[in-house]
Amino acid sequence: MLKEFKDFIAKGNVMDMAVGIIVGAAFTAIVKSMVGDLINPIIGLFLGGVDFTNSYLVLSGEVPTGASLEAAREAGAAVFAHGAFIMAVINFLIIAFVVFMLVRFVNKAKEAAIRAEEAAPAEEAPAGPSELDVLLEIRDALKKQ
Repeated sequence: MLKEFKDFIAKGNVMDMAVGIIVGAAFTAIVKSMVGDLINPIIGLFLGGVDFTNSYLVLSGEVPTGASLEAAREAGAAVFAHGAFIMAVINFLIIAFVVFMLVRFVNKAKEAAIRAEEAAPAEEAPAGPSELDVLLEIRDALKKQ
């Protein structure tokens, strides 16, 4: 059973998947920073300086005025965190767009490689006598004997 497990892990697909998960986790951190540090402040600027990530409505419970979303949750209040939801949607859209662009790039690269293979001239046979020429030489050699 241990040998089967080693064979399974050694397969290329499992290793590719592991690399993809690791790169995906690192990419998620980049996207979160991009949304939180770049996009949300711009959206907040257009909304009149509202801190977009802390936009919420209190459904029940007591929350001090101007408290952050985290402080409201720690106070035990039920909150409708529409800002966090919109941020998750923006994260998704950015990730989906970047993945689309990567897949598009890879597909174009594959198509270019296929076109290059098709355009490359087929290997020509080495120059030399044809089969007919060889047979004629053999015939002539036998006639001389």
